[in-house]
Amino acid sequence: MKINLTQNKNLKLFKIIADAAEKNNQSVYIVGGYVRDLLMKRTASTDIDFVTEQSGIELAQTVANDIDPKLKVSVFKTYGTAMIKYKDLELEFVGARKESYTENSRKPEVEGGTLEDDQKRRDFTINAMAISLNKTNFGELIDPFNGVEDLEKRILRTPLEPAQTYSDDPLRMMRAVRFASTLNFVIEEKSLNAIKQEAERIKIVSMERIMVEFNKIMMSKKPSVGLGLMEETGLLKLIIPELIELKGVEEVEGQTHKDNFYHTLEVVDNISQNTDNLWLRWSALLHDVGKAPTKKFVEGTGWTFHGHEFLGSKMVKTLFHRLKQPLGSDMKYVQKMVKLSSRPIALITDDASDSALRRLLFDAGEDLEDLFTLCKADITTKNSKKQDRFKKNFEYVAVKIKEVEEKDQVRNFQPPITGEEIMQMFDLKPGKEIGILKEKVKEAILEGEIPNDKEEAEKFVIAEAEKLGLKCN
Repeated sequence: MKINLTQNKNLKLFKIIADAAEKNNQSVYIVGGYVRDLLMKRTASTDIDFVTEQSGIELAQTVANDIDPKLKVSVFKTYGTAMIKYKDLELEFVGARKESYTENSRKPEVEGGTLEDDQKRRDFTINAMAISLNKTNFGELIDPFNGVEDLEKRILRTPLEPAQTYSDDPLRMMRAVRFASTLNFVIEEKSLNAIKQEAERIKIVSMERIMVEFNKIMMSKKPSVGLGLMEETGLLKLIIPELIELKGVEEVEGQTHKDNFYHTLEVVDNISQNTDNLWLRWSALLHDVGKAPTKKFVEGTGWTFHGHEFLGSKMVKTLFHRLKQPLGSDMKYVQKMVKLSSRPIALITDDASDSALRRLLFDAGEDLEDLFTLCKADITTKNSKKQDRFKKNFEYVAVKIKEVEEKDQVRNFQPPITGEEIMQMFDLKPGKEIGILKEKVKEAILEGEIPNDKEEAEKFVIAEAEKLGLKCN
């Protein structure tokens, strides 16, 4: 089968590489994801991998010199690879190789090999195709494992025996789930069973590598596909067991609760239709994570999950630490979203006070819209009338909050009087009294006792300071 490269925007580059290989008496092939995406007519990847049966480093150096003698080549001698950054592309050159693995490492022993050897070591048949750039058969597709057929059937299959493929490099199990989720492919039955069999091997993979794949699953159009496969194969239990704890429905005295695991998957899918913010999607994933440890049956009331948002927000830090996720502002954002996830629902009543709305504005700050996106995604009822009612209620609260915000300006609350000003008013040095008075001003504004106004705040501080035995200058 011949691939027509004449219309390819990288044709000129491919011809330079073909000429460089011929000059060096080397073979050269395009391999991997670029070939797959080209055949699927997907947006062309900016990473292009090339394999030669000789030295990848020598070929890269010749190519770089032919494009521009000043072009830098990054060489990784240990792996026999070299990389060139050219325009918006990353070009990687590697010598074809055979690999053999040991029990406790996914880092193989490597030796030189043929193109066929290199294709055998690939993770899936759809990634094991190559396009020749050699003058004798330029553009020919080399597809020893029927990858084209698997592409047409949308099947993920390993080139060799699947259990061995996954045991050798267990990260491939995560990649299988990721491709199923992002490409909307089905993992072939033998391959799926092999992942279930080899799932425990994921423990030898670094958490950083696992999370790269996991976050790609989270960013897919419908993350529940990947998350569901991780649950089915046992991978999720090994990586985020806290989510598996949410599975199942208990019944006491005829009263049940919803399955919070499958509800969570729905919420993640819902939110993914409205945001590409990875950390907001994570907030949806973890919004109910505190429900398993707080679940309790109360006579006469039924099932309760008191304080699950507060506990869940604390669990976020433990989870992010273990999963090697960022522990700075991204983690704090997820904690905040989880902690506030039920607050807007409590305000869906006619008698919700302005002070409750002000507090939500103050606590959510610039993330209020994201919080509402999360709360709307949390509506998973299949009853369309109920859904409409919930959505209208949220719109009602949004209008009320807007009115309060325009009136009181507390979203990005800055106290109208600073600690320095309080110290000057009472001729004080830094101490606990300053903190007490600042907190009292904040509470008075949020409770609506005084407006968010400097003059009113000063009067209030003088009155409160007197109670502490302080006199104004």
